[in-house]
Amino acid sequence: MQARPSRAEQLADLADVVMAVARAVRSQAAADPDVVELSATEVTVLRFIDHHPDVSAGTVADGTGLQRSNLSRALRDLEAKGLVRRSADPGDSRQVVLRSTRLAEENLARLRAIWARLVGDALDASGQEYDIAAALSLLRALESGLDAGAR
Repeated sequence: MQARPSRAEQLADLADVVMAVARAVRSQAAADPDVVELSATEVTVLRFIDHHPDVSAGTVADGTGLQRSNLSRALRDLEAKGLVRRSADPGDSRQVVLRSTRLAEENLARLRAIWARLVGDALDASGQEYDIAAALSLLRALESGLDAGAR
């Protein structure tokens, strides 16, 4: 009889599988010519801005853990792609805030549709039923815990 893997081994396996799934989904989604291709850093920045509209660049840097130089490059690239815009802070016109654009919203909607199809097809191919809500809850708890640990 085989021994059950330790908690540490299971957690490492979970991280490994999450990364493999992310790579597979990313590569398959990138094949769609209507999707604006983004680097991993751009995805991180845009996701943070989407979740925190009208945020300062400093807050994005702090929230993502990115070096200012890497953030500046990502913001320039996102602006050039039409996905982020800078504008004066309504509360202090000397400050600049960041917001994702309608194109970013449309790109994310395209990506989410692709992701849903890819993940749904993969799960359907398994021939089994899964508790997606429980998996999502677990992954959100991991994300929250990892974000809190990074601060």
